[in-house]
Amino acid sequence: MADKKGKPGEPAAAPAPEAPPPGPDAAKKPDEPKKKSEQPKDEVGTRKGCRRYKWEFKDSNREFWSLGHAEVKLISLACLTGSLIMFTGTTVHPILTLIITMEMSIFIFFIIIYTFAIQRYLPFILWPISDLLNDLFACGFLVGAAIFAIRSRQTVPLNYVAAVVFICVAALFALVDVCLQRKHFKGKKVKRNVLVPPPKEAEKPKPPEKAGEGGKPEGKKPKEPKAKADTKGKADADKGKAKGGKK
Repeated sequence: MADKKGKPGEPAAAPAPEAPPPGPDAAKKPDEPKKKSEQPKDEVGTRKGCRRYKWEFKDSNREFWSLGHAEVKLISLACLTGSLIMFTGTTVHPILTLIITMEMSIFIFFIIIYTFAIQRYLPFILWPISDLLNDLFACGFLVGAAIFAIRSRQTVPLNYVAAVVFICVAALFALVDVCLQRKHFKGKKVKRNVLVPPPKEAEKPKPPEKAGEGGKPEGKKPKEPKAKADTKGKADADKGKAKGGKK
């Protein structure tokens, strides 16, 4: 068969480009599992979501139990519960039950806060100071309640004495917790002059403007008085009318 030839005047067809040779990345590699970034043990690092909460939960409980706060609060809570049980068989002034239930609820509140690491997500509250103040007020209220319980009764049965003793023990452990709270403030110095604003930089003097003709600064044209401006405008209008008449 005869080869087909193109018509005269038509450009010859360009040869088809050759396919590039297969490179080393031609064969797709199987997806490798992503490695977790290494995180510091003593800091949150870049953890987010559930990973951060797990770390905060473990670290908060470790600190809560290792420093002795959990044991002291649980002992105080158990003593207050025992005092309420001892008061059930006798007539008690309502202010005593009010103080005991109030302190029990506050101790339970702090136990829940530290156990579930809620304080880590509320940094605007100074939790060590609030816990310290709570222990001081609890100690004062419980000692006052014990003194009031003894003075308000003429006859003191055995279970009543046991309840007062439990109240005194709870007040003692609240004072022990105050001593444990001091560990949070060791080695921390108060920063002075934190709210003092920084000194303002001295304003640089502006360069003097160059004087032009007549002792006036360049770049500023002298303002013409209003009367001269009006006469000039009228003269321009008269000239325009004269030119229009000539035409």
